Amino acid sequence: MCTRFVYRGNDVITGFNFDIDPAVWNHRIIEEKDCFYIGILRPDGVRHSYHGVHRNGNAGTLLYVHGSPAGVWECGSGCLTIAELTEEFIRARISYDEALRLVKTKKIVYAPDATMQAMLSDRQGRTLIVEPGIGWREDEGNYSLITNYSLLDPASTRPYLVPGDDRYERADRMLEGYGDNFSVSDGLIILREVRQEGPWATRLSFVCSMNEQAVYYVENNDFDHVKVYRFSRS
Repeated sequence: MCTRFVYRGNDVITGFNFDIDPAVWNHRIIEEKDCFYIGILRPDGVRHSYHGVHRNGNAGTLLYVHGSPAGVWECGSGCLTIAELTEEFIRARISYDEALRLVKTKKIVYAPDATMQAMLSDRQGRTLIVEPGIGWREDEGNYSLITNYSLLDPASTRPYLVPGDDRYERADRMLEGYGDNFSVSDGLIILREVRQEGPWATRLSFVCSMNEQAVYYVENNDFDHVKVYRFSRS
């Protein structure tokens, strides 16, 4: 269960709640010179950067979704997994335009062991939503928002709605009320409002400001203690 938004005002602000069961997914916050990300330990022994921000403004996140049969994993030169696409974007190995070209020319599929959808955004606020087996879209307007249900084909995930899960609706109402001066503090307020508790609690919340070249983050819902990671401007 995760929540991600991008707000396009006087600053481009991206926010993410990482909701996960640590018994299922081993994760660690990793701060590198050019990248801030949540390192997910995979069977290959590598902590992959599936959720994070690059100093160039690329921000990507994967969110669990009940899978579409049309997006099932397959190999071949004409296919690309959503995990590979997202990690390449976060590591700035591909640009936003290149990511857009790939979703137009490749069949985007799930990873072999997980069904995920993605939101990718750049420093200009351009935002791409990718749902394997369903499609993709570029977003416009003041903000973009996604949780764990399909935006492109809502009926496909409606049977899997968790009773009482109104994170999307609450965040949407809050985001709709802001103007151009949306700030990091505003982003943290929204993430706090839609935070999760229990086994799949929110383990990390982060808000990135493009103007500040900084990531503000909170661990384990402790919103009274906000840490800051700043990218070098050199």
